[in-house]
Amino acid sequence: MDATMMAAAGLPALGWALHSGLLWRRLATARRDPLTGLHTRAGWTTRAEHLLSKHPNAVVVLVDLDDFKAVNDTHGHAAGDTVLAATADRLTAWCGRHGIAARLGGDEFAAIVTDPARTPGLAELRAALDEPVTHHGHVLPVSASAGHCHRSQLPVPVLTDALSAADASMYAVKGHGRRNTR
Repeated sequence: MDATMMAAAGLPALGWALHSGLLWRRLATARRDPLTGLHTRAGWTTRAEHLLSKHPNAVVVLVDLDDFKAVNDTHGHAAGDTVLAATADRLTAWCGRHGIAARLGGDEFAAIVTDPARTPGLAELRAALDEPVTHHGHVLPVSASAGHCHRSQLPVPVLTDALSAADASMYAVKGHGRRNTR
């Protein structure tokens, strides 16, 4: 077999290797939010389900930014993006090595921590999320409502039930005014 034939035989294999590499990269980026770098809902859900099933002390947290639309309307979408990125950084820092965070969409975030005793408390999370954000010299007020669910509150450790309970907890907080955590 001469070199030309060998090269011709190898080209399809090279093409498939490049194609699969590109597909793998696209899949990986689809599981990460390009603005915040956090997992997307799809990327987070599988990992969170696994963590919830394996860790009896796990806590699921939902976070929703309060009056986020006003930030975009008043200061522009770039300012809103800055607030979203800051929220992602703060939530990731709060989770530390014992959890993972996600941006579920819009201004809604989620996290699961596997060992809450080694993670700052929910009051600390609220304080971090309520810190103002600076964008192009403007100080933007930020506040968030957060709800949570301990795995021990669930008859069966299923993520959908934990998210529903955390969502109900979050909306109970919103009903009692801003800047709260429940």
